[in-house]
Amino acid sequence: MTYKGDSPTELQTLLENKKYRILKETLSEMNEVDIASFIEELDTEQVLLVFRLLPKDLALDVFACLPIEHMEHIINSIGDMELRDMIEDLYTDDVMDMLEELPATMVKRVIQTATPATRSIINQYLNYPENSAGSIMTAEYVALKKNMTVEQSLNYIRQHGVNKETIYTCYVTNIHRKLEGVITLKNLVMSPSNAIIADIMDEHVMKATTTEDPEEIAYRFNKYNLLSLPVVDHENRIVGIITVDDVMSVLEQETTEDFEKMAAMLPSEKPYLKTSVFTLAKNRILWLLVLMVSSMITGGILASYEEAFAVLPLLVSFIPMLTGTGGNAGSQSSTLVIRGMTLNEIRPKDIFKVVFKEFRVGLLCGIALAAVNYIRLIIFYPGQELICLTVVLSLLLTIIMAKCVGCMLPIGAKKLHLDPAIMAAPLISTIVDAFSLIIYFQIACALLHI
Repeated sequence: MTYKGDSPTELQTLLENKKYRILKETLSEMNEVDIASFIEELDTEQVLLVFRLLPKDLALDVFACLPIEHMEHIINSIGDMELRDMIEDLYTDDVMDMLEELPATMVKRVIQTATPATRSIINQYLNYPENSAGSIMTAEYVALKKNMTVEQSLNYIRQHGVNKETIYTCYVTNIHRKLEGVITLKNLVMSPSNAIIADIMDEHVMKATTTEDPEEIAYRFNKYNLLSLPVVDHENRIVGIITVDDVMSVLEQETTEDFEKMAAMLPSEKPYLKTSVFTLAKNRILWLLVLMVSSMITGGILASYEEAFAVLPLLVSFIPMLTGTGGNAGSQSSTLVIRGMTLNEIRPKDIFKVVFKEFRVGLLCGIALAAVNYIRLIIFYPGQELICLTVVLSLLLTIIMAKCVGCMLPIGAKKLHLDPAIMAAPLISTIVDAFSLIIYFQIACALLHI
């Protein structure tokens, strides 16, 4: 379906003027995602009214795109028979996505309303761990037999493919559902009608297991440009498939989670405008407390060099520049390493290669920044060559140290089975601040004899 360009304001006007026939015709020509976006902005009473106007097939597609609060309202407003029909017609992965968000009482009603066959599939999917391939796969796939001809296969796809998630990639199984091969619709169409599937299928099937991490599967989709991937159990029996739209959802969730962790916040599953102030504060306050307490280390270091300040107060004026530059340098390295680890470009075993590379990068950056600073300091502080030398040496060593720390901490976190994203800008900056002050005052004490 294509979006005709009708604005939400025009649709709202049709709704308010009760021109339901025109509204129905207009909505029928729109994309389900655009319809869902329009419904999201409606009042509670209007949601069900607009939903009822939609043709059955389109209504299912729209329902799958709605936020959970609208799903709850619609489920509460329809009868058991209508709910059963909806569950039967929805794709399995859409049903599971919905059940993950619904309250327990509503999940119980959905399961009780479903047919025994669907209930069995739902219960099977609910047994898979939350962050696993089994939790995001769908059971709607095309399974062929290797003794079928191309003509028989195409007829089978015409009869049974209408409710499948995808028909482009078909999987060949035996009577025990064990995966034996894969064949694309393109190969079927381009092959002679009397050709046997066993002769033209690809026996080297790329597959995932039910307990595999969805993030790892997403990397595979990206690396091999996949459209779908079969999921098998420990006996190599196919239990479902993962499609590219499922992977896009996984990538969006993982990226959002990493951004929030890199900003020193606990991940939130709800959109920003739909998250309460209390929840936002709760997600942020823990990391703020951790960073505040860790910053006290910096204060302790400054206090221990109080005598140096008294002898040479000018030293204090260079602290913000040193700590700020060190923090920025460390954040650059940690961001690149975290990205590299997310894309599987960097692995924990590469730590020495990464540290050596960042050491050289830090050396070059440090020399360039130190040279610029030395010229500036000589101009603004004539006759204070030792102080200038103290500052530029501290800056050089701080940048090298920050680059090395910034790349080591995310890799260390991964080695400890933690999310590398937690070792991002705020935490790196706090750690680098402490080390940069120690470097600065140690060099100052050595060169200036204070």
